[in-house]
Amino acid sequence: MGSTTRRRRRLASFLGATALAVTAGGALACPAGAATDVDYGTHCIPPAVAGIPPIDGTTTGRIAVDNKNPKVGDTVTVTYTVVKPAASNPTAIALPADIMTPTGKVTLGGAQTGAVTVAGPKKNDPVPGNGAFPSFSMTGTFKVTSPGAITLSPGDYNIHTSYILELDTPCTVITPPAPVSETVTATDTTPVNQRDITLGAASGKPGAAVTVTGSKFTPGATVTLAGRAGSAQTADTATVTADSTGAFSGSLVVNDKTTTGIVAYEGSAWSDTKGTGPKAYVVIDDTPVPAGSQKITTTVKAGTLSMSQAGDTVSLSAVDYGKGGASTGNLNQVTVKDFRGGPAGWSLTGKVTDFTGPGAKIDAGALSWSPSCATKAGSPSSCQAGSTGAVGASGATLASTPNAALTGGEFTVDAGLSLNVPAFTPVGTYSGVLTLTLS
Repeated sequence: MGSTTRRRRRLASFLGATALAVTAGGALACPAGAATDVDYGTHCIPPAVAGIPPIDGTTTGRIAVDNKNPKVGDTVTVTYTVVKPAASNPTAIALPADIMTPTGKVTLGGAQTGAVTVAGPKKNDPVPGNGAFPSFSMTGTFKVTSPGAITLSPGDYNIHTSYILELDTPCTVITPPAPVSETVTATDTTPVNQRDITLGAASGKPGAAVTVTGSKFTPGATVTLAGRAGSAQTADTATVTADSTGAFSGSLVVNDKTTTGIVAYEGSAWSDTKGTGPKAYVVIDDTPVPAGSQKITTTVKAGTLSMSQAGDTVSLSAVDYGKGGASTGNLNQVTVKDFRGGPAGWSLTGKVTDFTGPGAKIDAGALSWSPSCATKAGSPSSCQAGSTGAVGASGATLASTPNAALTGGEFTVDAGLSLNVPAFTPVGTYSGVLTLTLS
C-alpha cells in the first residue's frame, strides 16, 4: 500500500428528489488513528568495498496496517516505511533509479509477540554520490493469534543495491524494540487457525536456505514448507515434523527467482484452515553476466487505489404532492482501479444525510440502492456488489473485493436509487449529501 496509512478517497454528491449533483474533484483523507512516525537509533554497516566504518544514526520509521481491529485468525497486512534512513549512499558513485531492494522486520509486542518479515519493490529515485537514501516502504503480513492490544514497532532493515556490484547496507536497531508506531486491537473468535510461521531472513540469493520457525501446528504433524510466487506455489518445498507442542524449526532452500513469499501447511495442499502465510521473501538475483552478454531487466511499479465517476448530475423522477412514493434514478457509474499489486482488497461504501427542502426534510433512511458490480477481464480480483437496501446515515457497502495473495484490477460499479418520499411532503426540491468512501 504505497502510502503509510490506508488512504481513503471521498467523493461528495448532492442528492435530491429531482437531481443528484457531484462536487468537482475528490478529497483524500486519512482514517482516524493514523500511524505515528518514530525515531530510533540504528547501527548501519556499509559494504566492505566502501572502506568506511559503521554508521550510528537516527532512523525515522512508520508502521501502518490495513486493519486496526482484526479478529483472531485474521491476516493483517503491515507496511513499514523508512521515512528517513540513518545511512546514506556509502560511495561517491551516483546510484540510478530502481536499483534498491529493501527488506526488514516489524516487531510485535503486547498481546502477541514475534517479528513480521517485510519486503519492498526494487524501486527508488536516483541517489547522488554520498547522498541520502530516499524513503522506501516494505510490506508483509502476520496472522493474529491472540486477542488484545498488539503493538508494532519498526525493526532492522537492509538496503540491497544492484548496480555494478551487489551490495548490502544492513541497519539494526541499537536499543530494541524501537518505539511503538502502531497498535491493533484484536478480538477473539472461535474456531480459529492459530498456526503461524516466522522467517529467519526476508531475502536471499538463489539457492540460499531460509530458516522457517512454526508454532501451534498439530503436534506430530508433517508440515510442508513451500515457496510462493504470487498466488501460485513454486517447486521449492521441504517437510518438517511438528514436535509435541506443535512447534518446529526447518530450512527451505529457495531457488525460484520469482518467489514473493513462503507458506507452511499440513496436508496435501495449503488451506486457510491448516496453513499459514505467505510471509514476504525476496530472491536477490546476483547471477554474474557472462562475458559478451548483457543482462536486461525491467520493473513493474506499484500503483494506487483510486476511483472516478461518470458525469456530475443525476436526475431522480418527480413525485406528486399528496401521493409521494418512490423517486428513482441511477447513480453515476463509478470506476475503481486497484493497481497496488499487493494482497489487500478494497471496500466502497456510502452514507447519506437527511434531505432538506422548503421547510421540511426527508429522512436519510428513505434512500435505498440496488448495487451491481462488473470486473474487467484479466483482473486478479473479483468484484462483489453490496446488498440491496437502505443507505441511511450509518452507511452501507456499495461494492468490495476480498483480500488475497494477489489482488488488483479494474471494476465498474452501478446502483439503482430509490428515495421514498412521504405523501404530503411540501412542494419543492430536496437534497442531501451522499458520500462514497473507497478504502
